[in-house]
Amino acid sequence: MVDPKIIDDLARRVAGSMPASLRALQSDLEQNFKAALQAGLGRLDLVTREEFEVQSAVLRRTREKLRALEDRISTLEGAGADADPAAGKNAGD
Repeated sequence: MVDPKIIDDLARRVAGSMPASLRALQSDLEQNFKAALQAGLGRLDLVTREEFEVQSAVLRRTREKLRALEDRISTLEGAGADADPAAGKNAGD
């Protein structure tokens, strides 16, 4: 899901930005920030970059197939309009 190195770096930065009087607690703060970040990000409905790329490729192929089918239908409809209009009528009409 999310790279643990990124969470560690972010927790370290947040803890490092604390006032000097709290620096003695830096290790505890880093752990608390890390846990809070992991919990918060865990609740989000995120996908990995790989999953996103796979779904993007599937969507791209689907759109290409749809365009091809639309073109084919247009061609067939055009061919049908060129045909004899009386050919589609019933003999009793």
